[in-house]
Amino acid sequence: MKKALLFLAIFCVAVNAGMAQHRPHHRGHRPHFEKKETPKAPEFLKKGDTIAVLSPSSVPTDLSIIDKGEAVLQEWGFKTVEGRYARTNYHTYAGTPEQRVEDIMWALRDPSIKAIVCSRGGYGSANCLNLLPVDTLKKYPKWIVGYSDITGYLSAEVRAGNMAIHGNMCGRLANTGGTDQPSLYLRDMLMGKLPKYEVPGNEFNKPGTASGILIGGNMCVYGDIADTPFDFLDRSFIDGRDIILFIEEVEEPYSRIDRMFQHIILRGAMDKIKALVVGRFDGCPTSRGYNSVFEFIDEYMKPYDIPVCYDFPTGHDESWNYPLIEGCPVTLDVSKDKVTMEFNIK
Repeated sequence: MKKALLFLAIFCVAVNAGMAQHRPHHRGHRPHFEKKETPKAPEFLKKGDTIAVLSPSSVPTDLSIIDKGEAVLQEWGFKTVEGRYARTNYHTYAGTPEQRVEDIMWALRDPSIKAIVCSRGGYGSANCLNLLPVDTLKKYPKWIVGYSDITGYLSAEVRAGNMAIHGNMCGRLANTGGTDQPSLYLRDMLMGKLPKYEVPGNEFNKPGTASGILIGGNMCVYGDIADTPFDFLDRSFIDGRDIILFIEEVEEPYSRIDRMFQHIILRGAMDKIKALVVGRFDGCPTSRGYNSVFEFIDEYMKPYDIPVCYDFPTGHDESWNYPLIEGCPVTLDVSKDKVTMEFNIK
């Protein structure tokens, strides 16, 4: 009997110890994480360098934007080459996942290619990422430029330890000839001339100053790759780092935006964010008694004592889509009257 009781006691201690190892950490009792390395900036470009134009998501509905986009890059002083499948139409994607990844791998591995500019976003990054190991991206650090669905690739780059550029693609370059302000910012950024943005304030702004690594983009896209090796909001990446998150959306109802916010909160990411940059939410119709999406987001952010700026020029309105460097340390200063953002690359 005594042996049985002794065995039972030892068994219970072992079970409790095992459960303790897997017990979730409650808010305020998370383990300490050491500061981690900042993602590295790929080599900046100089005139005469080669840029690959790829379509790693959807194929442009008007293929002439590829030609016109390449013409602008050439006018800026760069050479251009085109991915083999950049114009392929496979059920609206630019080729199968394997073909699109083949183009990406070619552009990454070719030492003569210094950067990748995407022709458009659309859909399709999620079905390619599993074929594109993070270790491969880490081995070949190059600037990748795009937004919308390209957010998935930008997130993967940051997880690989590389900075990337959330900015306009061939469509905007084709439509404006690359002479508008966002395009000129992009040209200068690729060559290492980094802007210090100063933009008008907004009535919903929560004033304050914060520094941290800038990540973000289209909420729907990075929500789709949550809890994967390509997710820059995963706790394995953000713990031990100061993070500034920027968000944008297009044509999503408030119910969907509501779910996206809840997802960020439920996974514990919002507790790690030092500031929030709210970009453009184009075509998101007002509903549920709110006068604007900013009023809706402001209600979400009231419990968080961090700076928040609204209507920052980033998003699907390409005329106001200022290029932002994902993974880059930035300093953000928010007031009711204006917002400044400075990129801190040594």
